[in-house]
Amino acid sequence: MSTPFPFTAVVGQDDLRLALLLNAVSPSVGGVLVRGEKGTAKSTAVRALSALMPEVDVVSGCRFSCDPDSPDPACPDGPHEPGAFASRPARMVELPVGASEDRLVGALDIERALAEGVKAFEPGLLADAHRGILYVDEVNLLHDHLVDLLLDAAAMGASYVEREGVSVRHAARFLLVGTMNPEEGELRPQLLDRFGLTVEVAASREPDQRVEVVRRRLAYDDDPAAFAACWADEEAAVRARIVAARELLPSVRLGDGALRQIAATCAAFDVDGMRADIVMARTATALAAWAGRTEVLAEDVRQAALLALPHRRRRNPFDAPGLDEDKLDETLEEFGGQDGQGEDGDDDPDPGPDGGPGGQPEPDDAPQGDGDAAARPEAGEGGEPQPSGGAGEQSPARAAEPFRTKVLSVPGLGQGAAGRRSRARTEHGRTTGARRPRGALTKLHLAATVQAAAPHQRARGRSGPGLVVRRDDLRQATREGREGNLVLFVVDASGSMAARQRMSAVKGAVLSLLLDAYQRRDKVGLVTFRGSAADVALPPTSSVDAAAVRLESLPTGGRTPLAAGLLRAHEVLRVERLRDPARRALVVVVTDGRATGGPEPVALAGRAARLFAADGVASVVVDCESGPVRLGLAGRLAGELGGTAVTLDELRADSIAGLVKDVQGSRRAA
Repeated sequence: MSTPFPFTAVVGQDDLRLALLLNAVSPSVGGVLVRGEKGTAKSTAVRALSALMPEVDVVSGCRFSCDPDSPDPACPDGPHEPGAFASRPARMVELPVGASEDRLVGALDIERALAEGVKAFEPGLLADAHRGILYVDEVNLLHDHLVDLLLDAAAMGASYVEREGVSVRHAARFLLVGTMNPEEGELRPQLLDRFGLTVEVAASREPDQRVEVVRRRLAYDDDPAAFAACWADEEAAVRARIVAARELLPSVRLGDGALRQIAATCAAFDVDGMRADIVMARTATALAAWAGRTEVLAEDVRQAALLALPHRRRRNPFDAPGLDEDKLDETLEEFGGQDGQGEDGDDDPDPGPDGGPGGQPEPDDAPQGDGDAAARPEAGEGGEPQPSGGAGEQSPARAAEPFRTKVLSVPGLGQGAAGRRSRARTEHGRTTGARRPRGALTKLHLAATVQAAAPHQRARGRSGPGLVVRRDDLRQATREGREGNLVLFVVDASGSMAARQRMSAVKGAVLSLLLDAYQRRDKVGLVTFRGSAADVALPPTSSVDAAAVRLESLPTGGRTPLAAGLLRAHEVLRVERLRDPARRALVVVVTDGRATGGPEPVALAGRAARLFAADGVASVVVDCESGPVRLGLAGRLAGELGGTAVTLDELRADSIAGLVKDVQGSRRAA
């Protein structure tokens, strides 16, 4: 077994380490979500935590880790005889992003269940993680059906496995820890709320600290065992402190004054529901126990708010996470000084119960700011020369208020990644038929299985009431659900679009479509064209937030190289098909249809558009032409693309429902 990197050897990341330790002290805090750029020791710190967790007592031979003091009466391995128990280290179970449903919750042997009536159950990862840690790296990329199962288990503390009337239930209470890079997309709000705490991590900009990170990592890679031995004393000290804090935890007093501060803080930041209040109370109590105190102070409440509220106060997918610390301090001061808390809790905004972390120094805003700074040159310059021969570059216009759009879907039946946009063959959804299983049986079609087995009962020597079922009789249910698509925006940023009111409306429309893509679990990409070239402002990604940032900073001006924009978009789709051939694309071209610059720009744009039609790519042209005189160029472009055109006003109307399908159907008829 490989030697993990010591937890105490992680350099910096004080808030991350504190959040993990608080959950080790009090698992009822509810887990941790770690957000941050790649290469910031997120996974290293989480994996190192398991070595610090106290051992657990389990019933001997129980595959579901029942507590010998209070065994689960419904345990599939029960009933358990009293007295037989063993101690083992707490487990940390990793859930792969691409895991199957059966791997997560376990699987029943359907053939034995039908033929013999035996509940032959193979436990899954939820059973392994019971009374331990369930770790999901890149949790924001987890498929929706696995997210649903996690939500159910986290809410009920149990996992249910049901297959055609045969069911198994077992306890599943675990510490949920997830790591994610926000650039790859956000979490569903329901799962986001299930994490008790969240921390934002970023690489240090201090040279000395970065040198120490490299020094320790190289030493660990050269000899992991020797490096771990050097930190054994520090690891033992932290482990002992966790045990002491756990023992002290029941004695910690959460007074009415602290409760009033918690309630006032949650109300001031407009969090939904009451889970935030409960998590803050548990976190503040754990902070006091970690500091060796039996009284919760205002400093504990403040630190608890910084850890428990940032991911709960967001109202819009594109709002930056984080907390206004001045507002937090004002709220604590207004409701402080009660129940013996004194003013020192309000005057000291830098708690440090373990001598390390204090108040979060804008952890949520720093990475976002860095990302914005990196995004603006790409969106504004992108290797594009200064436009000439047309309108000069203008400063970016602000997007108009977003609105609810109708669904733009890709026609036909796909089989891409699970989502909520277009029809697809999926493992989840309504049953549409049956087929012979290819590989392991995952969804039994009972009626089709019985029909296949029934004609052979006499030949198989059936003598009793039971049905004699063989492997060849089993039928897999075919299901239809929804898939996520690649929505590629091709946005005209030329001088003809440069009127500020007009560009504001255009950005508002694209932002509305981005919100729709976020809700439907799509990947998005952004190609812009202006001046003399086109720029891939955002390669296809699951981060709709990143697309919104690029859109907001998009300048306008110069000529209209429409053909260049279409050709660049076609190349993006070609590369993406190689990476993910199952994901179908929807191209949304936002333009007034004009084409200028170079020889025969209109004819060249038409030839580029026909490439999409030849490949059968679904497309929509959002017609931005305005004014009393309209040339209808966007409509012609839509015809060349094999798609359809819709105006900005029609984007809100019922008439665009199914427009991609209608266009594809008319093209096939032609």
